[in-house]
Amino acid sequence: MPEISRPYVAAVSAYRLLIAATAVTGITIECAHFPPARVFTYFTILTNAAIALTFAPAAYRTRTRRRPVPPLVYGAVLLCIVITGLVYHLVLANDASDFSESEALGARTGALAVSNQLLHTVTPLTVTLDWLLFTTPGRFRWRHACQWLLLPLAYCAFALLRGPFQPPAPPSRYPYPFLDVDAHGYPATLLTALLLALAFTALALLLILLDHHRPHLPRNRISPTARSPLK
Repeated sequence: MPEISRPYVAAVSAYRLLIAATAVTGITIECAHFPPARVFTYFTILTNAAIALTFAPAAYRTRTRRRPVPPLVYGAVLLCIVITGLVYHLVLANDASDFSESEALGARTGALAVSNQLLHTVTPLTVTLDWLLFTTPGRFRWRHACQWLLLPLAYCAFALLRGPFQPPAPPSRYPYPFLDVDAHGYPATLLTALLLALAFTALALLLILLDHHRPHLPRNRISPTARSPLK
């Protein structure tokens, strides 16, 4: 395969650094308006933090033509940020959803409106485009799906176990309405969590399937030696 030009490598590196900066900007705005201890109880924030911690080193790896982020790690953050985007747009910001928070979200203005879009729309889209355009197809393995799912499942357990120990006052003791035991009770909440787990499993398998069948673009591999061992 011919050597990829330096300007192209620099552009991909800058793009990945911009993804990390976008995530950090959104998190910083949230922490400037709300207590950080509360901010970091949200899956959105934790996922965007993981994006920043993954894509900042990825930018350096790209620039120096080092081995890319292992597919196990890359796929995990990809799945989580896609979940973030889909849940926000299909559930939380959707008036037709039983768990809609569109009224509260619509009340966000100024910097908070910006952070909302950065964390829920911009990072999911830019990370997905990075995967499609700048990574080598076929690196994900079917076994990765189970490993990736440990992250959203661990978060669900954290949110449900943390809730009862929080004071029963606004805001809700649970970070998301579909995990709000106070509002829905344990049976309904656990059923919702199970349905979400099944949906996330299907999504993980779909990402792996797409990864194996998406086209190999001429320039989505930075150099002939830039592949890491599959894990």
